[in-house]
Amino acid sequence: MASTPHTTDSHTTAQGEMDLLRFATAGSVDDGKSTLIGRLLLDSKSIFEDQLEAVESTSQSKGYDYTDLALLTDGLRSEREQGITIDVAYRYFATPTRKFIIADTPGHIQYTRNMVTGASTADLGLVLVDARQGLTEQSRRHAVLLSLLRVPHLVLAINKMDLVDWSEEVYEKIHKEFTQFATKLNIPDLEVIPISALQGDNVVNRSENTPWYSGPTLMHHLEHVHVASDRDLVDTRFPVQYVIRPKSDQYHDFRGYAGQVAGGVLKKGDDVVVLPSGMPSKIAKVELFDTEVAEAFPPMSVTVHLEDDVDVSRGDMIARPKNAPKPSQDIDAMICWMTNEPLRPRQKLAIKHTTRTGRAMVKDIQYRLDVNTLHRDQDTKELGLNEIGRVQLRTTVPLLCDPYSKNRTTGSFILIDEATGVTVGAGMINSGS
Repeated sequence: MASTPHTTDSHTTAQGEMDLLRFATAGSVDDGKSTLIGRLLLDSKSIFEDQLEAVESTSQSKGYDYTDLALLTDGLRSEREQGITIDVAYRYFATPTRKFIIADTPGHIQYTRNMVTGASTADLGLVLVDARQGLTEQSRRHAVLLSLLRVPHLVLAINKMDLVDWSEEVYEKIHKEFTQFATKLNIPDLEVIPISALQGDNVVNRSENTPWYSGPTLMHHLEHVHVASDRDLVDTRFPVQYVIRPKSDQYHDFRGYAGQVAGGVLKKGDDVVVLPSGMPSKIAKVELFDTEVAEAFPPMSVTVHLEDDVDVSRGDMIARPKNAPKPSQDIDAMICWMTNEPLRPRQKLAIKHTTRTGRAMVKDIQYRLDVNTLHRDQDTKELGLNEIGRVQLRTTVPLLCDPYSKNRTTGSFILIDEATGVTVGAGMINSGS
């Protein structure tokens, strides 16, 4: 029998007109991330009746006296049996206000690379702490990683408040301790919310158990946090992904350049330059599917037409003449290493930056960063699995890059093992060598 939505509402609002929030969850094991996501899905009416029935049935068969909402998100059987999340699980849901993509990242220290992967494209980081435990090493570690990845908004959700009798004193103690720690990091926007994911307090609906708390519920904050201004609308960056040349009688002279806007605003009549050749032109029009649009901005995927028949190919970048990235083959970056074989000087790897690919050699490893203490180990000679460090690279092709702090798309890259094709590292470009 087909599933019927567990709601009388629907998501058939013009979702194309709603904006999108990507957020990543983080925290120690058993802090309740999966339960919280299950609660968000349930209370926002984003699950099906048969899904809920299956979870209720499984909870009863396990002898629980409550519905284990974590089962909604921990889809892998091995995860369910262990009660842990071991990979990044992406979940989608929507409310009438906004669409959401959740990256549910694992809490274990050995899965740091999964945390980096899930948070790299997030607009907001959601760190859970257990009210009984307070801040742990993992809580601090995840806050440091979110800061390093320049996630602009952070929510500290103090979970399991029902197990500390809704103590305002406990909330204030954790709030103060985390705020002091956050002053050492780059966290522009911080919200601290007391919740019970299991009971639903302050998740979607305001709780009567916290009369001393006057801030927003978690869902209200997620629906209304302003993320449009986080995107770079000044520095025009359009990496060309594909050159469209139909070569048919109907579209004999058609030549368009498809890609995703990484920065700035593209409009008809704009003076542009194609990099790395430096050839100038003007934008003839910008199309979304087959429809001309007045302007394009991040993260829209569009087709750009130029007035001149200039040589443009995949990996090139369209920018403004007086505000273009400087091509560079010497790259200074923070790298998260993602494989068992360590990263060492003189090592050669493939590199992918936006739509451009090439090869890179490791010139030097400057230091390894201890993400618990922020200590820089300058004596290190290699980076091991899940470790983060500052590395100097030399590339075979010039990269059209910006500092990661300025643009998270043009300021990031991945490293690939040429023999296996496996991604082995993720990099964030620093502002200067």
